[in-house]
Amino acid sequence: MNGTPVANDIRRLRAERGEMTQQALADACGVTRQTIIALEAGRYGPSLALAFRIARAFGLGVEDVFRWTG
Repeated sequence: MNGTPVANDIRRLRAERGEMTQQALADACGVTRQTIIALEAGRYGPSLALAFRIARAFGLGVEDVFRWTG
């Protein structure tokens, strides 16, 4: 485990959406690019609010982006 029991598919989802940049996702969610980098690397789990914002940016539900691995 890299640091959080919450895994995600952010990198894959960005690629599926025409190589959406980390900065574009960060801007859509109101966070920094470094936050997106840390999430993709599994260094920390998002707050519930951020998880919803990220899922909404992809037009998906939270469980389509994040999953509990703990």
